[in-house]
Amino acid sequence: METSMRPETAPRRGPVWPQDAVRIMFGLVWLVDAVLKWLPGFRASYMDAIRGAASGQPAWLHGWFRFWIDLQAPRATFFAYLVAVVETLIALTLIFGFARKLTYLAAIAFSLLIWATAEGFGGPYTSGAADVGTGIVYALVFASLLVLNAQCGPARFSVDALIERRVPWWYRIAEVGHRAPRSPQLTVVPDDQATTAGTNAAPSAGCGAR
Repeated sequence: METSMRPETAPRRGPVWPQDAVRIMFGLVWLVDAVLKWLPGFRASYMDAIRGAASGQPAWLHGWFRFWIDLQAPRATFFAYLVAVVETLIALTLIFGFARKLTYLAAIAFSLLIWATAEGFGGPYTSGAADVGTGIVYALVFASLLVLNAQCGPARFSVDALIERRVPWWYRIAEVGHRAPRSPQLTVVPDDQATTAGTNAAPSAGCGAR
């Protein structure tokens, strides 16, 4: 019998840099979008965009758009700045990888809200309609980032990775279904199994081979 140091069984996962690359590039796209939101032209045309999105919509959607127009029209500047702040925060959290799971979920809700108001659900869907709007596409990208996080595990190049080393419960905010790694434990292995343990172990399915 011999005592060997073996970590607890855990899924073997592939390289995590692809999800980091997608996240950071998408964050740069949001950063450009956020910069444009800070320009005076966005504030000046903010309500015009919402009123324009409401134009031509079916009658059963008039109440929805009327609600948002009446809510924002008296304080249009505040809501324009609010959109700029939210988009800036989303961009920075994407680039630096902070509270990723929470950010992805919040960004999905924000993207769908923009799609349902300023983009008018991508409509009205008439013969001249060209696309379904960018908000729904952004929401799908954030959902894809959640799937990548679930498949590939923690992101190495992120602020979350630094926090999780010191704050174990942070994974609940940053990761999708992945707990903080546990320290290796001492395991007693019979002599006849110690030499074959490494050769018989098969890698678990993950994001790909390292």
